[in-house]
Amino acid sequence: MSQQRTSGARGYGSSVGSWYWIGVSAGLGAAAGVLLAGAAGGGRGERIAVILLAGAAGAGIGWGIQSWQPGGWGDRLAGIAGGLTGALGAAQTVRGALRRGGTRVGTGTLVAGAAVLVGAVAWIPAAGYVIAVALIALVPLLRRARPERYAGLRTLARDE
Repeated sequence: MSQQRTSGARGYGSSVGSWYWIGVSAGLGAAAGVLLAGAAGGGRGERIAVILLAGAAGAGIGWGIQSWQPGGWGDRLAGIAGGLTGALGAAQTVRGALRRGGTRVGTGTLVAGAAVLVGAVAWIPAAGYVIAVALIALVPLLRRARPERYAGLRTLARDE
């Protein structure tokens, strides 16, 4: 009688599966962070709360993926890191858009659309890692570039 072969790990069954799912955790955590940052306003307290909530959401995403596919603590840590980086990067963008005259609903809608795109790209192998690194790299660039509020037609309405 022949023995039935079983695989050691679920998913891809090798170390390739582990790094793939860790990257997915990072990418989906970043998407959650971007989505939550879109709901935040321009206040410092709101941004801090959103960043902490995004880390918790990333941990939840990592825990869910870890219980479904191989990866262990790597999934959780990548989810937390992705959530934090996504919220940090998007919070700067949202704050700048609101400061320059953007509406909360319009800005939130655009950022929610970006979060959906980030979540979709997270399923591409190794893209989750790239997303998390790119979002955290944006923070110093966005802090440096702070243009004034756009004057628009208000400049024509002046009586001088």
